[in-house]
Amino acid sequence: MPMPFQLTSPRFQNGEAIPMTYACEGENIPPPLHWEGEPPGTRSFALIVEDPDAPDPSNPRTPWVHWVLYNLPPNFHDIPESLMPESIPESARQGLNDWKQQGYGGPCPPVGKHRYVYHLYALDTVLPDLGRVTRAQLASAMDGHILAETTLVGMYEKYNKMHHHH
Repeated sequence: MPMPFQLTSPRFQNGEAIPMTYACEGENIPPPLHWEGEPPGTRSFALIVEDPDAPDPSNPRTPWVHWVLYNLPPNFHDIPESLMPESIPESARQGLNDWKQQGYGGPCPPVGKHRYVYHLYALDTVLPDLGRVTRAQLASAMDGHILAETTLVGMYEKYNKMHHHH
């Protein structure tokens, strides 16, 4: 049996808490990720990280996008801890998160414990350079090209429950 396509992190198990380092209260860096078992014919990977519980798990309105990354080469299987833009493979591109910033934004839930879903896609193509693409634009570009998808879910709740007024 071939191994299933799977995405894991050495820092948190599926369904468990994401360490504070990777959140806005911490260093706000991406957690390390590892994947394997992609189907034959995979020509690139794309990653979309979103919070389906925004803004409040008891009343979710719209998923909040934390990271959009695409055109990871097919031989690339590990995102190292604290991935800096310069250590992203040359072919890869980062899109916009919902803070309208390019790259990664860590968990920063305003209230309650939220789920953070890491969606990894194996694509049968290399996408054109879409620029500072949004999640929706990337999803439409990937349409018809997804060979397999796998997810990793982490949980996060702020440690400091005090309300900060900006």
